[in-house]
Amino acid sequence: MTSPTARPPYPDALRQDITDEYHGTSVPDPYRWLEDAGDPRTAEWLAQQGELMTQERESWTTREVFAERVEALLGAGTISPPYWRGDRYFLTRREPGQQFSVLYVVDPDGTERTLLDPMALDPEGLTTLDSWQPSKEGDRIAYQLSMGGDEESLLHVMDVATGEMIEGPIDRCRYSPVAWLPGGEAFYYVRRIAPELLPESERNFHRRVYLHRVGTSPDDDVLVFGAGMTMTNYYGVEVSRDGRWLQVSAAEGTEPRNDLWVADLSSCPVDAPAFTLVQGDVDAQTGLSFLRDGRVMVSTDRDAPRGRVAITQPGAWSADQWVDLIPEDPDAVLESVTVLDGPAMTEDLLLVVRTAHGVAQMSLHRSTDGAFIGNITLPGAGTIGGPVEHIDGGPVTWFVFTDHTTVPTVYAYDGRTGEVTLHARPPGVVEVPTVHSQQVTYTSKDGTEVRMFVLSPTAEPDRPRPTILYGYGGFGIAMTPGYSAAILAWVEAGGVWAVANIRGGGEEGEDWHRAGMLGSKQNVYDDFHAAAEWLIAQGWTSPQNLGIYGGSNGGLLVGAAMTQRPELFNAVVCVAPLLDMLRYTTSELGPTWTVEYGDPDDAEQFGWLHSYSPYHRVAPGIDYPATMFAVFENDSRTDPMHGRKMCAAVQHATSGARPILLRSEGDVGHGARSISKSVVETADTLAFMARWTGLS
Repeated sequence: MTSPTARPPYPDALRQDITDEYHGTSVPDPYRWLEDAGDPRTAEWLAQQGELMTQERESWTTREVFAERVEALLGAGTISPPYWRGDRYFLTRREPGQQFSVLYVVDPDGTERTLLDPMALDPEGLTTLDSWQPSKEGDRIAYQLSMGGDEESLLHVMDVATGEMIEGPIDRCRYSPVAWLPGGEAFYYVRRIAPELLPESERNFHRRVYLHRVGTSPDDDVLVFGAGMTMTNYYGVEVSRDGRWLQVSAAEGTEPRNDLWVADLSSCPVDAPAFTLVQGDVDAQTGLSFLRDGRVMVSTDRDAPRGRVAITQPGAWSADQWVDLIPEDPDAVLESVTVLDGPAMTEDLLLVVRTAHGVAQMSLHRSTDGAFIGNITLPGAGTIGGPVEHIDGGPVTWFVFTDHTTVPTVYAYDGRTGEVTLHARPPGVVEVPTVHSQQVTYTSKDGTEVRMFVLSPTAEPDRPRPTILYGYGGFGIAMTPGYSAAILAWVEAGGVWAVANIRGGGEEGEDWHRAGMLGSKQNVYDDFHAAAEWLIAQGWTSPQNLGIYGGSNGGLLVGAAMTQRPELFNAVVCVAPLLDMLRYTTSELGPTWTVEYGDPDDAEQFGWLHSYSPYHRVAPGIDYPATMFAVFENDSRTDPMHGRKMCAAVQHATSGARPILLRSEGDVGHGARSISKSVVETADTLAFMARWTGLS
């Protein structure tokens, strides 16, 4: 690795004399103008940053090699479990070389037909299939599309037999569930109210639950829930298989708790449900499953931060009437419970999935009392997706298994035989390199034990190697083992890749999440710093060979790390980040995250945010690591203004010669994108890391 000796010539960026007052504290914001993407000065600055990025790319010697290898490692394609509706089933599959997964239906005679191919809808590859939900009979399907990465989710309805679109698009359906009533003539869904009824700053919010009758104007939809509630509420809505029970869940933004209501549609009109409160103003997450034997299964973390399952009867909704079926496990987090039943079974069984430190476990229990029967051997130490059961029940369920070297593969579990069998592999074949994977334990600043996955070319450290440390640490999202073309390509090239299971995630249950949110957010960064120190102390890497990488909330993580411990890393890739934590609430979905981070309008919470806000922690005269901020112009979750402002601030402040770069990409957003765009982004990330960690 050759280090530059001269500071790069960064584009001029006006430093404005703008200062905001927060609860008696003056906070400068010199790059406020970069929040406006439409400002001609921003456009010119971005163009100059693009030229600087192009010059940096010319110094990379590994980009094409990584692009070719990542594309090859993605060559298996993907396959989903079957989703049964009546006597037909739905699945998605991506063939080798395809840009997106395609949605298929398999008819009762075994004929497979294409229902939705995003590339057929848009040959430019800018349209994504966000979600889809067949009717209970499988004769209609509601699906949602977004364009250019905006994630706005336009809702359509298709006739499955003919493939003809019945209606759509219905707009303002971002993050909307679809809950069909039996018969396929109507469904409940979530839609924002019309923007012309709202102030500009509130148009991303004010969701409501509506009843829509297929073939009628959405303007005539009946409002059934949500009026007068908190504007940042998200709603979940489900209708039981028999159509009798409607449940609606409400959570303020992304808070880790919900209120829950249920309505018996057999005793009230579907367009005027009579709701009964099941859980209100309780600090817990709870959901209901209506079993075919008439009982109600309650999944909750109420008084059980690692999760438990209780049983009750319709009408016995209060928590003191719930009877534990699957108690909380002190060492594992409950993920799902699936019922196996049907006339071929001698008794109904429960298939329980837990994770222990992020690694999946599966066990079998009696349905009557939850008694443990035995553990089920999985294909390896990895992650389970699902299980997915037939909508009409039965003894078989399907799940996806993956680990660090296994492409996601679909298995079936049969309750009659107790066997796990291969159901479907992805359509292509890949040659996966040999990788050593281990989970280690290290100690954080406050003495907390934290776990980390280390993937490497050798079983033990043989020398300090170029290393990427990855983390997320937020919203209760667990970092679990999974197939990654980026990781495999990096390790195959001789590097080490580590994934830290830091606080703020869900690896150890809800308490682990809450130990890294709001006023405890600094724990997340301390855990991450300790992971880096452990890797260095154990001989896996050195500060000169260590890079850190994170996206979204993980972008905030690495932004905080580079400002708090710049001497610990040589390279940073910060993707789609939040970085100005005092103004994150002013754009897009920011107000929905105050329940995770805090609200700068509150004096105490301002103190939390200001103490670590990366943009405000940038200090002059520090030799910052080589850094690439990656932002997406159509990102409607984390506004690209964060990366722009932070890039300008660090370029101005850094005393060193290592480059501070901005990678700005158009026509994509925060989430799904085509395979070709993913390959290019990954190749840029790996080549930049290789250049600045010494991987040749």
